[in-house]
Amino acid sequence: MWPNISAVPFLLTGFPGLESAHHWISIPFFAVYFSVLLGNGTLLYLIKDDHRLHEPMYYFLAMLAGTDLLVTLTTMPTVIGVLWLNHREINQGACFLQAYFIHSLSIVESDILLAMAYDRFIAIRNPLRYTSILTNIRLVKLVVGVFMRGFISIMPVIIHLFSFPYCYSHILSHAFCLHQEIMKLACADITFNRLYPVILVSLTIFLDSLIIPFSYILIPKTVMGIASGEERAKALNTCISHIVCVLIFYVTVIGLSFIHRFGKNVPQVVHIIMSYVYFLFPPLMNPLIYSIKTKQIQYGILRLLFKHWFGN
Repeated sequence: MWPNISAVPFLLTGFPGLESAHHWISIPFFAVYFSVLLGNGTLLYLIKDDHRLHEPMYYFLAMLAGTDLLVTLTTMPTVIGVLWLNHREINQGACFLQAYFIHSLSIVESDILLAMAYDRFIAIRNPLRYTSILTNIRLVKLVVGVFMRGFISIMPVIIHLFSFPYCYSHILSHAFCLHQEIMKLACADITFNRLYPVILVSLTIFLDSLIIPFSYILIPKTVMGIASGEERAKALNTCISHIVCVLIFYVTVIGLSFIHRFGKNVPQVVHIIMSYVYFLFPPLMNPLIYSIKTKQIQYGILRLLFKHWFGN
């Protein structure tokens, strides 16, 4: 019988060996977190405030921005707490809850990118039937399905964490909680917690990463059938922002997975930096990409600035 010491908190870790520089390291983290909150918050406000952006494409963009905000707000308190205040302790319940939201939101973001690819495919292949296919009712069902898939599918492994005794080291290697790290600290049979995430990722993120490119292979075939060169360019331009966001998300996912799987001899600081790249780079870049490549968003930002500077 393993001793039950579940009351012992976990200890989060910043950058090992650089503890004396944590205050300085926290400054760029503050800047990135602020930029993420500002960029994605602005997107949400513009889409809510401008009735011309009340279309499926922008609803999906709002979902992406909202998910990025939630990911940021999930990791930010503990990261800033460790770097700025050297507050490393986190009780097990809070740690499991943070891991639950981190992994759920990763699946949700992948699903949203898949839904956005489907949206662009329908818009270009059947522009005349676009609004009749993506009706409000179907959008609501799609949104509910996306969030249920993410938040329900990850529950079994998180629930299992509550039942494990933790009698090994309680030190985690990041400033936030990840399921794959927590389970290794359990002195119990973790076979289910090892196998289930592999199957889950294969059926969600990996499967999404295969379907999305397939949809973009079909889109050029449709675009080539458009008579006007200007219309072809316009149709393809609407996909560029999404393609870049997809590449950023899946390249960081693959990079992080590759480092964790095959980087046993790689310095720990590289693992830590890659995890921060995964959690901060996509939320930072997504609003920038859409602001640069989407004219409607650009006009919305200009109207917002004009309103702020000159009033009504």
